[in-house]
Formats: sequence, structure tokens, C-alpha cells
Amino acid sequence: MYTVVKQRVSRVGSSADVLLLDQQLCFALYSTMAAMNKVYRKLLRELGVTYPQYLVLLVLWERDALTVSEIGERLFLDSATLTPLLKRMEVQGLLGRTRAKADERQVIVSLTLRGRELKRQARAVPAGVFSASECMPDELGSIRDQLLSLRERLLKNA
Repeated sequence: MYTVVKQRVSRVGSSADVLLLDQQLCFALYSTMAAMNKVYRKLLRELGVTYPQYLVLLVLWERDALTVSEIGERLFLDSATLTPLLKRMEVQGLLGRTRAKADERQVIVSLTLRGRELKRQARAVPAGVFSASECMPDELGSIRDQLLSLRERLLKNA
């Protein structure tokens, strides 16, 4: 295993520059996500939601009335992170949480009328991100596909 890793690292760069910040894939992803968050923060301000709240809404707009664990699986979040977020969204009137009749340990999350209506306003968000990226559609699609592939390989080896 060490030999394979060492060979891969040597292909990335010399041992002298392997620990430079600008050579780190993790930093490229982290700093890109920070820039992406700035774009989303500006676009989502009009909707009155944060980026994590927007992600929850995206999941529920695809399929309403999901359990907390189903939302968590979709967003790669555990319930300890997700529950406070959902509580804040409930206070905002975007969603409701109810206990499942079949198993009261499960909480079903459903959009309210206000949460469903927000979808219409949110349609402008992807166009705003596209514009801010200054990329061509096929370029963005390729980047997304590469990131999804990378995520799957990283999760497989985590």
C-alpha cells in the first residue's frame, strides 16, 4: 500500500513541493467551496435561507415527506447536524416535522405551503451560479461529473 501511495505522490509532484498548500487537492476543493458559498450566500439572501437550508429544500422539492435519515443520506449529513437545521427551518415556517405513525422514533419532514412556494423563487439560483462561474454548460457538467466520481472513490476508501 505504501509503495502505491508513494508512486502516486511522486507522479503528483516532487517530494520538495508535495506539502505546499497550493499543491493540495483538499485546499483546492475547500477554497473553491468557500467561493461557491459566497456566490450562494448572495443568491439565497433574497430567499431568506442559508446554503444548508437550500440543500434541504432541494431534497424535499424532489420528494416531499421524507424521514430525517433519508434527508441525511441524501445530503451526507448525520442527524445530529441535520436536526438543529430542520428545527430552524420549522420555526421559519418552511417545513413541518411529525412522528411517523408506524414507528414513532422516525420523524417525517414535509414542506409547508411557504416551503413549496419558495421553489418558484429559487429557480433563479442555478442561473446565478452558472453566470458567476463564467463556464460553458458542458464544462460545468464535466466538472460536476468528475467531482461526483471523486466523491465516490473517496467514500469507498475512507
